[in-house]
Amino acid sequence: CTMPYLNHSSPSSFILTGIPGLEVAHFWIAFPFCTMYFMAVLGNITVLLMVMMEQNLHLPMFYFLSMLAAIDLVLTTSTMPKILSIFWFHSHEIVFEGCVVQMFFIHGFSAVESGVLLAMAFDRYLAICRPLHYSAILTSSTIAKLFLAAVVRGLGLMTPLTCMVSSLSYCGPRVIAHSYCEHMSVVKLACGDTRPNNIYGITAATVVVGSDSILITISYMLILRAVMGLSSKEARLKSFGTCSSHICVILLFYTPGLFSFYTQRWGQSIPPHLHILMADLYLLVPPMLNPLIYGMRAEPIRERVLNLV
Repeated sequence: CTMPYLNHSSPSSFILTGIPGLEVAHFWIAFPFCTMYFMAVLGNITVLLMVMMEQNLHLPMFYFLSMLAAIDLVLTTSTMPKILSIFWFHSHEIVFEGCVVQMFFIHGFSAVESGVLLAMAFDRYLAICRPLHYSAILTSSTIAKLFLAAVVRGLGLMTPLTCMVSSLSYCGPRVIAHSYCEHMSVVKLACGDTRPNNIYGITAATVVVGSDSILITISYMLILRAVMGLSSKEARLKSFGTCSSHICVILLFYTPGLFSFYTQRWGQSIPPHLHILMADLYLLVPPMLNPLIYGMRAEPIRERVLNLV
């Protein structure tokens, strides 16, 4: 078939390929994707409802957990319905405005989630290293300010990125070799100088991930020092237990995210289908597992869910 081309600066639509190289398996790949998406939506909505309805869950840790659940719902819902429509119904076309909006939600709310994970690390630091000051510092007002700061920073950094993409001229093929509108996949279709987009994209991602990961590492080094100083083995195990869930969530979020980000720019030797598959799972697996790792390990949520079952 002939490849569609753009001959003007404002394209009406793009074509998303799905997972290049695995087109014949799209129909079957969609089933586990749909199952994981259903579990992610169900799990995160359950966490939100539990925190909302249960008065004994109106605590800083659960407020942060509900923020994480809301962000994960945005991330999965901004991509999975379209991906499933590509796999099952061959609905590859996406309008240009929809592509830009999807890009904004994916990158913007990924940055917001990174900020919330940093706030959760701060919560664990206070709970273990400054327990006497915990309630005085983490008031409802402080929690709201931390969340607002994460939202303003994340969406504020990604707004110029999407504006820059919208202002580019597109005169090449309009086929995006991806399952969703990832920034660099779209920029590769532009003609003219795209260096500002590349530089800003790398800088924004490095600032967000770099600063957050460094601060999270520092907080856990301080936590580890405080925990090792505890005289009771039982107290040490309990402290490690309260942090283990957060560490798992951090690794789930950052590891595939960094792999996808840097592979898109410098991983030419990695097969395209492996890169795209990892990028898809990055927006699906953490939102599915976060409610299980965090919510089910939290005894009040676990007991409430088990009583409903």
